Amino acid sequence: MNLIASAREEISDLLTRGFSQSFGQPPQCGEIPLGAPKESAHGDLATSLALSCAKELGMPPRDVADRLVSSLDLDGSFFSGAEIAGPGFINLRYSPRFYADVLDAVDAGGENYGHAEQKTGKRVMVEFVSANPTGPMTIGNARGGVLGDTLASVLAAAGDEVHREFYLNDAGNQVDNFAKSIECRYLEQLGYITEFPEDGYHGEYISDYARAYIQEHGAGLVPDSPEDRRKALAAYALPRAVAAMKLDLARYRVTFDRWFAESTLHASGFVEDTMRMLTEAGHTYEKDGALWLRVTGSDGEKDEVLRKSNGFYTYFAVDLAYHRDKFLKRGFDTVINVLGADHHGHTLRFSNCIEALGVEKQRLRFVLMQMVSLYRDGEVVRMSKRTGKAITLADLLDEIPVDAARFFFNMRSPNTKLDFDLELAVKTTSENPVYYVQYAHARICSLEAALSADGGVPSGGDAALLTHDTEKELIRHIAAFPEEILESAKQLEPSRINRYLTELAGKFHRFYDACRIKDQEYDLRAARFRLAKATRQVLANGLKLLGVDAPVKM
Repeated sequence: MNLIASAREEISDLLTRGFSQSFGQPPQCGEIPLGAPKESAHGDLATSLALSCAKELGMPPRDVADRLVSSLDLDGSFFSGAEIAGPGFINLRYSPRFYADVLDAVDAGGENYGHAEQKTGKRVMVEFVSANPTGPMTIGNARGGVLGDTLASVLAAAGDEVHREFYLNDAGNQVDNFAKSIECRYLEQLGYITEFPEDGYHGEYISDYARAYIQEHGAGLVPDSPEDRRKALAAYALPRAVAAMKLDLARYRVTFDRWFAESTLHASGFVEDTMRMLTEAGHTYEKDGALWLRVTGSDGEKDEVLRKSNGFYTYFAVDLAYHRDKFLKRGFDTVINVLGADHHGHTLRFSNCIEALGVEKQRLRFVLMQMVSLYRDGEVVRMSKRTGKAITLADLLDEIPVDAARFFFNMRSPNTKLDFDLELAVKTTSENPVYYVQYAHARICSLEAALSADGGVPSGGDAALLTHDTEKELIRHIAAFPEEILESAKQLEPSRINRYLTELAGKFHRFYDACRIKDQEYDLRAARFRLAKATRQVLANGLKLLGVDAPVKM
């Protein structure tokens, strides 16, 4: 249950009713303006309604505020009082009912506390990672993996029906170059002199695929034509490359509902059919033997080539076919693509072109993520200590825990460059943000174990006894969790969950240090332990959204 939203709705109704009673008409300013006061000591919510309506009423704002406060009936509401401040602001404070209802909501919601109570009815696809299967998973893939996975979890918690998808580029130039690279190493290992392709892949894994093929099948491909040889080597290596990617991602706790192969679009004729559909709708024209998409005259900078003069479809054409499949064939209401910042130009052009398919461009959204820099001892790290080569996702997970990797990669907004401190990620101190949050959860578990060993865990717990400032501050932050999920989903900003949890852990530690629990009389002990349990539940729920464990012991 979203108590903050309920409180805002209630006070809006009360203010509207009080305004009508005081001035004989409802306020004409539209939605009642509500926000947090500049200083928390001034209250929990504030409204500038009196200032907004003073001119139309022909009265000084403070006079309007005075009459409005006098007419407010807050008995039994989420608010205990209203005060006038400054030129006419009205500051409001939560009542004991609000604090009690927050704890009741956590008790009732359990693992689902914070999640939307009603589904939105929207089908949303989040496509992320989508790395070429021509090499190991990179650090960029690591950031995209946790961003996409956490975003999908947040959207589901906000009530959407969410589908996770990996688009597998198993066709086109990159696969041709992959096959040529393996072919070269294959022939080299058999004693033939070859020239390595200019756009080939130089990683040791290419030699590994060639060596493995020879061990299993020998030199039987040597007499074949280069075309047949490359086809056989690609058919051998690609499934193994994809299997390795799946293993790395599973270790990273990232799974997908579907791995969508680009090759299926070509094999089914869907790309060609999409081009025919665009042509019949008048969106294409032929020039210099190529097929072009007409976008000039819209927001696009230039027309786009769909089919080259050699008859091959461009990446842009295939991407249009893929999105036609997403929107028109599978019926997703919204599609979110998580991409690297280097795709910025493509996203702008593609958004302008998606309407040619009959899809409103606001239904397609992009999350662009900036680069990641790894640091150790204050120095940028580019090479693995184990292999001496560029650091891969597997290398990273050999060095730091999965929990740390997932938390750190989601700590910053996607459009912000991320500096990843490898030393900090393994520290077991409060400097390490994931340790700090997990320790708060474990600390509460240890508290429960200590209470159990010392006469038993108290039951019940009257929220009315929680009057200390740190207690109220903690409850207010717990109340904000459902709002935080909704805002994270709305803004496509999953890092908000990290920040929320870090603040929640801090507020709990301050409460725990200021308000003793174990040696208090029973009723107060029960109330404070109930608050600690509620905090533990929210910490666990938030960490689950991040794909991070909530440990019992540290």
